[in-house]
This record gives sequence, structure tokens and C-alpha cells, in this order.
Amino acid sequence: MGIVQTEGFDLNTCVEYLKEKGRLQLVEEEVDPRHQLAALAVKFEGREPVLFTRVKNSSYPVLAGLYWNRDILAEIFGIPKLKLPHLIRETVLKWRSSPVEPTVVDSGPANQVEMRPRDLGVLPVPTHFPEDGGPYFLSSVVIARDPDTGVRNASVNRCMVSGSSRLTMLMDSGRHLRDYYERARSRGEALEITINNGVDPTVYLASVVPPSSAPLSMDELGIASGLLGRPLQLLRSKTVNVEGVANSQFIVEGRILPDTMEPEGPCAEVTGYYAASGERWVVEVSAITCREDPLFHTLLPGKEVFNSVGLTGEANVCALIQSQVPEVKNVYFPHGGCGFYQAVIQLEKRTEGSQKNAIMAAFAAFPSLRVVTAVDEDVDIYDPEDVDWAVSTRFDPDRDLIIVRDARSHELNPMSRDGIGSKMGIDATAPFPRPQHFKRASYLRQE
Repeated sequence: MGIVQTEGFDLNTCVEYLKEKGRLQLVEEEVDPRHQLAALAVKFEGREPVLFTRVKNSSYPVLAGLYWNRDILAEIFGIPKLKLPHLIRETVLKWRSSPVEPTVVDSGPANQVEMRPRDLGVLPVPTHFPEDGGPYFLSSVVIARDPDTGVRNASVNRCMVSGSSRLTMLMDSGRHLRDYYERARSRGEALEITINNGVDPTVYLASVVPPSSAPLSMDELGIASGLLGRPLQLLRSKTVNVEGVANSQFIVEGRILPDTMEPEGPCAEVTGYYAASGERWVVEVSAITCREDPLFHTLLPGKEVFNSVGLTGEANVCALIQSQVPEVKNVYFPHGGCGFYQAVIQLEKRTEGSQKNAIMAAFAAFPSLRVVTAVDEDVDIYDPEDVDWAVSTRFDPDRDLIIVRDARSHELNPMSRDGIGSKMGIDATAPFPRPQHFKRASYLRQE
């Protein structure tokens, strides 16, 4: 059994559990949150999370790397690693049919202290890369309410500190938060939000579930309730009419101003490139609350994002493809595709051509995908060497390459042109029925 269902589960519970299990790296010498912290953290990427106990000009420690190792995340949830995507998918399905609404309370850990004066400069917000435009909130969950229905939305948006009580943030087109903002702006109104730093993994994962799985009419925080096995607790805010997560480390209350744009960026993004600077949306901070002894949570734009997007996207995409192509067995988003841009589909062909249908269904199910590779059931989709073997021995570029031109893509990919780009499908499956010379050799199994 994992620790998720324990009473009072939060980020602190995760840290104590990892310490006890010897799965947490402690850095006890002072580090500078400007460039040095991220440069040290990346040395552990893919291994254990890192807790920096002494951060220059701050009294708060900083945690990084909680999501870059699926084995550790699986331990926290108490299930095998390969079942994590399916746990999230099953929870989303149950939420859609029988949602467990969060509860709202007046007091909790995250509002034990109100910072006066409100000053973002007190927080150890890291500047990760040398060319970043400033310190960035990268792992914090933004909560807003639909201006028409009041339904909550939870998302992770990059937010750059631009002043003591001011942030500039990115809102991708096509996402629910951007839709909320545009409708509020059309009335000349600000969109009230809370920015929740240091939430537990159930809240973080609920906030990165793809829009295709989370209808605009439903409160995504109910997914966190489902993963917890009880209603998630939210806190009434002091200055805005939208709640914060009660077990957060910090809550920043504020408003996204209508028709106000200010410079944001550059910012090193999940692609491994710097996203260009530009005029973007402005958050005016109205309050900051926190725990009595909080820690600040950050992530590095790499394996952590690849994992979290994969965990919430793989099982959902698999189910959507299976509804059209039942032969599909599994889907994996490899890290080389940045969690957004590549998928490997495993299927047990019962008819020729079903693999090409599966490839096209994957592009429709997850528009950010640029490369989809289909392989047979005897190929390990989690092993890049095995996938390469299938491409090298079962893929004929003349017959098995699918090119889709000028389709919807992902705005952050540098190969996208205003959200439009081309896609490639690779059919690396053996012919059906499978000829003898495509039968894979295997060693005798020893008991």
C-alpha cells in the first residue's frame, strides 16, 4: 500500500517517506536559486528527488525532481510502475461518471501565515537557465473558475516573477484557462486565480490531465479526490473568489488582468529549447499565504514533464485508440518525444491495415503528437532499442510511411508554425498473416 491514502497526505508526507526509504538526496550547503540550484539538481535527473536545505537569501528549502522517476512515484501510490497510467485513466473514468467534489474550509495548512507585505521576492523561486527571463514558477497549480458556470479548472502554467507583486504567465490556446480568460476579458473583467505551490502528487497529476479527458463542465480537482480516496480540501481565499489547495506549501492569490500584456521569457521549455520572449498575460498578486514551515517546490523542464504528461496521456490515448482499433494493447510516450511529440503503439494485428488506423487515431486523440510508431506485440515499447529493431527490420519507407501535412500541433514545438505542423506515422509491424521469415527468434525459457 502506498502513502497516498494515509490521513494528512501532502508534499511533506512524500518528503518524509523518501527520507525514510533513502530515496531523497539532501544538499545541505548553501545554493543560489539563480542558475546554481538547477545546475546541481540536474545531476540527479531521473534518479532520486533533491531537497536543498539552504537557499541563498531565503529561509525556505526547495524540492526538485519529485516527478522524474516513475519507480519512486509508483512507490508513493503503492502500485507497480506500469500500472500508473492505468490508475489515472481509471480514476478519470470514475470521476466522469461519479465525481467526488472537493470540500471547502476556512483554515488549513496553506493559510497558517499571511505574508505582509506580499512580496514574491521572499520566495526562493529559481531561475533555472542562463537565458531565462527571470525566476519561474514551473510546477505550481493554477486554479480558476469558469466566468459563466463557476466550475473550477486546474492547470500548470509557467509564471515569471516580474515584480514584488506581479507575474507574467503563458496561457496556451485551446486550454480551459485561456477560454476562461477570454470570456472574462470580453466583459472587461479580470480572471481571479490562485497559484498553488507545493501541492501533493494527486493534485499535480489531476491538473495535467489532457483536455480531451476533462470536460469543461467538470471540476478537475475531483480527479485528485478520486486518487486520494476522499474529498480534496480547498481553502477559501482572502482576496479572490476562487479557492486554493489546503495542503499546498504556498498560495498566491491574484487576478489575470484584462487587456494588459507585459514581456515574458525567454524560458527554457520542455522541448529543450528556449521559448521566445513575448508580450503575455499579467497577474496582479493580491495575497500570499503559506504554512508555518513551508518548502518551495520546483521542477526541471525535462524528465519530470515527460513523465507527468505521459502518465496522464498514455492510458487515455490508448483507450481512445482501442475504441476504434481493439487490437491495440498499449501506448507509451517515450522521453525522446518530450512527453508530447512521440508515441509508440503496441498491437496484436488480426487484420492487415489496422496498424495504420491506429496511427491515425493516435494523432486525433492527442494532437500534439508528431511521430507515431506502430509495433507488434513481441516488441517492448518501453525499450528504445527494441523499437529501433522493429523499425530497422519491419518498416519499409516506400510503403509504411504516413505523412500528414498541416495538422494541429503544439505551439511550443519550434517546428510548429502558429500551432500547425506536419506529422509522421511509422508502420513497423510485420505483415499479416506473419510469414515464417518474420518470426522472431527467442531463447528457451528457463524456470
